[in-house]
Amino acid sequence: MSSVLQVAAVFWFGLTITLPALSEEKPSEIDQAFSRLYNFDFPGAHAALNRRISSNPEDPLPYAVRASADMFYELDRLSILEGEFFSDDKRIADKKNVKPDPANRALLFKALDDAQSRAQARLRVNPDDQNALFASCVATGVLGDYTALVEKKQLSSLSLVKRSTALAQRLLKLNPQYYDAYLTTGTTEYLIGSLPFFVRWFVRVDNINGDKTQGMQTVQLVANKGHYLKPFAKILLAIANLREKRPRESEKLLIELSHDFPENPLFKKELALLSAKLSSGQ
Repeated sequence: MSSVLQVAAVFWFGLTITLPALSEEKPSEIDQAFSRLYNFDFPGAHAALNRRISSNPEDPLPYAVRASADMFYELDRLSILEGEFFSDDKRIADKKNVKPDPANRALLFKALDDAQSRAQARLRVNPDDQNALFASCVATGVLGDYTALVEKKQLSSLSLVKRSTALAQRLLKLNPQYYDAYLTTGTTEYLIGSLPFFVRWFVRVDNINGDKTQGMQTVQLVANKGHYLKPFAKILLAIANLREKRPRESEKLLIELSHDFPENPLFKKELALLSAKLSSGQ
């Protein structure tokens, strides 16, 4: 994602108009799927999603989350989620030694098609269906992430960034408290602000100024008040703080993520590497 935070826009939500309360006594299958996903237990995430789909096959959410799990599996397999990858623009753009898993790609695109077809069916009935708007935003974001980070087609992915941002803005106009949707607008603000000036001149996104500070503040809002995407916002902030030469802030976020998702080996690895560098004064 020239690309940094095109990892932007990945995951999402359930059947009700508002997000489920954090005080639910029993987590929903979607909550369980996200918990497993953030722990990098991808089979566990798929098992929870399969239970949700069996009870409500027309809900677009579990298919969007399934695509997210497939994408995160691939990003982890290719070591794309490591901090050193996102801190080096040359590695982001480098097309060498990237061999996508064709079987995983087929599963991911099938999940995206399933999510979009169900979301669009709902929007034809009710153009203001907030869940359908967000599901479509998520699916478009996942496709943008895969296009930029796995297929290495950064320029092609920019049209997907515009589309997912427009969907998020439409949703937030209907419901300004749909906090997870701010992740898309915040990461787009940061992304556009990170592009070279001559590229930014030709890349225009409505209501996006390319202000990196504003972008990080918006993502911080999701880290504070988001639901499904709260941990993902912290991941993106950890990456952004590394790029902005604020490693102590990244360390704090990695400590929180390691505590909240102890089964995720990447959080522990990145925290250990960063802490060692800070201790040595690098």
